[in-house]
Parts: sequence; structure tokens; C-alpha cells
Amino acid sequence: MLKSDITISSLRRTLKSLGYLFFENGDFNLNIIGIRTKSKVSNTFDDFICVAFKDGGDWNLNVYEATTDPGVYWRKHPMNRKGAAILVPGQYRGSYRIGAHQGKYDALVQAKTLPVFRDNNKDGIIDVGGDIDTGWHGINIHRASHKWQSKLVSKWSAGCQVLASPVQHDRFIKICKTSCEMYGPSLTYTLIKECDLI
Repeated sequence: MLKSDITISSLRRTLKSLGYLFFENGDFNLNIIGIRTKSKVSNTFDDFICVAFKDGGDWNLNVYEATTDPGVYWRKHPMNRKGAAILVPGQYRGSYRIGAHQGKYDALVQAKTLPVFRDNNKDGIIDVGGDIDTGWHGINIHRASHKWQSKLVSKWSAGCQVLASPVQHDRFIKICKTSCEMYGPSLTYTLIKECDLI
């Protein structure tokens, strides 16, 4: 899947086809959308996090290289005895707020319970399906290294949604802060699969 495949119209059509809201009223009314690509073994930032919004009445779309899956390290050494956390695709209204990831820097932090699949066979391959574990898992949206754009996920994600580039992350958080100043502290996150994209 290429970045060029992702457009405002494709995201709008996809979310509406899934029965999700696509926010179109007002500037900085953000559509934060993760796209999980089909790879099951990758340890690279091969997913996307998109932000679609209006600014001055004109549509903007930012597409960031990211991961929506835990890195191979945490798949083989899960933090939770139930297994590595993999966020279930869906739309989660008001599920995030600006906060400090691990108390260190501004990120989006989990503000409501979220559902995850638990991958516990420790083979390094992403397993989705089966029982769903809903709760407070610390599934944040944050960056990898603060110094450079990361190539490997490794320990950067144990289930979080992670942007590869610190520069892009800072831009993303700035947009989120502008939105929160206008609409309040809660932000909606929608996670879809590559095969959903119209």
C-alpha cells in the first residue's frame, strides 16, 4: 500500500461504509485514522496514521509512517501474561487526550477503555482474532526516537500506535492541541484495515 492510495475522499467513503463518523464541520475537527496494512510479520513502520481536517475551510491531509502493531520484541516477550496487545479495529469516540507518554513528553494517551486482541504464542507473527480483552492497556499514540526517524519498531511499541518520525509527531501533536483548544480535550481515533480502504 502506498501513501498516494490514501486521499480525503477514500477515507471519507471508507469510514461511512463502515458506519463510522467522518467529521466535516468546522476547522480542526480532526479525523485521526490509523490504517493497519496486511503484513503479519513486519517489524517496520509499514502502517499509517492519517489526520484529515479543515483549516480555513480547506481540507488538509497528513499521512504519517507508523505502526499499529507491537514490535517483534514485545510479541516474543509480552508485558502482559495474557499476551501482546493488538488494538482491535474500530472507531473509538473520545478515547484519547493530550498527556505525557510515560511521563516524558506530549502524546495522545488513552482516556477510555479500549479492546485488544492478545497474541500469546510468542512466535513473532501478529495474531488477531479470538477473545477480546477490554480495559486500560496504556494504548497511547506517540513517537519512537526523539532524535531520528526510526526504521525498526522493536521495543518502541508494546501495543501503542507509534509514529516513526519525531518531526511528524511534533506536528501531529500541535494539530491535536489546536483541536482540543477549540472542541475540548477528547479526541476520537479510528483504526481500519488496509482491505477496508475504498
